[in-house]
Amino acid sequence: MTNFTANALLALGAAPAMVDVPIEAGQFARIASGVLINLGTPHAEQRTAMLEAAHAAHDAGTPWVLDPVAVGTLTVRTDLARELLALAPTAIRGNASEIIGLAGQGSGGRGVDATDLPETALAAATHLAEATGAVIAISGAVDLITDGTETIRVANGHPLLTQVTGGGCALGAVTAAFLSLTHESAASGGHAPSPRGGLDVLAATAAATAVYTIAAELAAADAEGPGSFGWRFIDRLHDLDAATVAARVRLS
Repeated sequence: MTNFTANALLALGAAPAMVDVPIEAGQFARIASGVLINLGTPHAEQRTAMLEAAHAAHDAGTPWVLDPVAVGTLTVRTDLARELLALAPTAIRGNASEIIGLAGQGSGGRGVDATDLPETALAAATHLAEATGAVIAISGAVDLITDGTETIRVANGHPLLTQVTGGGCALGAVTAAFLSLTHESAASGGHAPSPRGGLDVLAATAAATAVYTIAAELAAADAEGPGSFGWRFIDRLHDLDAATVAARVRLS
């Protein structure tokens, strides 16, 4: 999962660093352009590091993404995720059941697998966005991205993406990379993004989802199965250009 996520970021031209050690996590979050906090393996030391990173990102104004893996189903990560919510994530990315569970409106899915559809989770996502100021991205056959007022639907993607370990986690990291561009724009004197999920954050989160799912479509076209899809997906992320995204993206 870590390897796949790092390779996806490298393919897009980002500079990944996987820092999950207490003390270092907080130090890194203060100097990073964007941070992902992924609850996939929340051992005790990593839980400490996650909270340190979220506090540091919050204090430094670093955009950060919360990926609430299996929240609602398992108690340790559910309690941790709700503690992290108080530190104002810029975006939250999960499947429908995770978003419903995080909002306290359901019991989650089947482990990391969703048992709900994105449209079913829209009310929960709207509630989360209003309560936290975060943009909420719900993965599914049609991805939903909402700031609580406006909702963008991205109808790209391919089922093979769900058969590669780390597919959802890498999307969270790609989202953090895209949000880092809004952060850099503000730092260089450009239009400052709202720290509580303004239009810039909504657009960047939707753009990350679109690029990621279009690359999945292109990879699937030549893949023989999940194994070949994985490496083809990294190649397609690397090769993707703006003209291809504009021609293929299906937004509503």
